[in-house]
Amino acid sequence: MTSHLRWPIALATLIGLAAALWAIGKVGFGALADAALNMGVGGFALFCLGSVVLSAILGAAWLASMPGQPVRQWPLFTWARMAREGANDLLPFSQVGGLVVGARTLTGARLPGPRVYAAMVVDLTTEMAGQVVFTLFGLVVLGSVLVNGSEHHVAPLAWLGAGVTIAMTAALILLQRPMLKLAGVLAGALLPKSQISFDRLHAELIDIYRRRRAVALSFLFNLLGWLFAALLGALALLLMGDPLPVWRVIGLESLIFALRGAAFVVPGAIGVQEAGYVLLGPLLGLDPQAAVALSLIKRARDVVIGLPSLVAWQAVEIGLRRVSKA
Repeated sequence: MTSHLRWPIALATLIGLAAALWAIGKVGFGALADAALNMGVGGFALFCLGSVVLSAILGAAWLASMPGQPVRQWPLFTWARMAREGANDLLPFSQVGGLVVGARTLTGARLPGPRVYAAMVVDLTTEMAGQVVFTLFGLVVLGSVLVNGSEHHVAPLAWLGAGVTIAMTAALILLQRPMLKLAGVLAGALLPKSQISFDRLHAELIDIYRRRRAVALSFLFNLLGWLFAALLGALALLLMGDPLPVWRVIGLESLIFALRGAAFVVPGAIGVQEAGYVLLGPLLGLDPQAAVALSLIKRARDVVIGLPSLVAWQAVEIGLRRVSKA
């Protein structure tokens, strides 16, 4: 990571940590512990298993965005997606670094670099487009609650998250060339031996977008991924003994995901996610302690799934380096 990016990310991380401590302090450690313990080890294991299924769905979306790859490589793309999310959630840099980790997982398996990075941009675009649809549903849900006389001061946060999400989607759709250039620069900076031609990247992107069925399939898988992630939230609340109507959980999770997207510069959206649950959860009928407990359970899940994925990725990286030196 270049030095001029370290200070903004470090500052954003400190602000996020302060927000997380505020959210935890607002509901109290005792209430959080009680809510989390209600889930139990078996419930948490079930939640983690469901999260692995989510990674498989998102891996299928990434695989679809790289037409021509055999279906038997689905587990590879699933692992790449898990490593990508693990880097986003656990390592001290923004989501851009996670993208490079995920892409390196695929190139380390001898998939062509230009094709991998082009497919990554397509996957990002379809993922963001799916999030726009998902966030709009969340705004409809929130609006239906606010109309009935609930608090109105949180609504701007939801609109801000949705607005940033829509703007980022438009940027990814309209500015594919700069995104590809960024991917090439990052690859060159983090992977000095990587020789990725920008012209080749651009040609690969054009070729992928000509295959509209593949792009549409990637979009559908990513949209399914957003929905499944929200259903996992509903499952976690059920296991904690704080069930909420599924449509409300989907609405809440869509807005939390939008806020996380708006705070992409903060590693793991730390603090943003917790504060979002505290502010938005009660509007949709969720107790603050259950909301923050859900956020912390997600953090624990990220460690349980993300850490082994990163360790496996690093082991493969070390093996590749030894082979290249031999």
